[in-house]
Amino acid sequence: MLDAGLRDELLRRMERDQEVRTRVPLSEPWPEEVHEECWVVDTDNTAFLKSVIAEHGWPSHDLVGEQAAHAAWLLVQHADQDLEFQKSCLRLLQNAVDAGQAKPSDLAYLIDRVHVGEKRLQVYGTQYHSPDGILMPRPIEDPERLDERRAQVGLEPHADYDRTMRELYG
Repeated sequence: MLDAGLRDELLRRMERDQEVRTRVPLSEPWPEEVHEECWVVDTDNTAFLKSVIAEHGWPSHDLVGEQAAHAAWLLVQHADQDLEFQKSCLRLLQNAVDAGQAKPSDLAYLIDRVHVGEKRLQVYGTQYHSPDGILMPRPIEDPERLDERRAQVGLEPHADYDRTMRELYG
């Protein structure tokens, strides 16, 4: 049964997350105050999501709707200050994907985020960085089969994603 209050709160929190992150044009470096505000928002969202998961489990499509389930993924994706929490959400999100209650592409992004946090090779090529001011994907395992893996989870070919990333952030 849909929990409209939880759905609305997840969507509100996603909106706030994105408002802070898009305040500065993507091609410009963030001022320190934006980094600090982002940290405050992420810390608060992580605590909120931990309480939601403790009470309800992973916020599934049936519980909060598809858009708010995606919002829950976004909140955990941005919980970089708590890698252990992100790792614990991998299993929950995998179970939700297996039950048709979450998007495989969301799981792919979280897998890559956790791998990067653990200083491992990413699987789907979703995470980028800008060493020396040049936007590039973080190291990827088995790059020859990257597009095959991306297609399996509903992601576009990496060349298309790379082009979009460079248009937005490069």
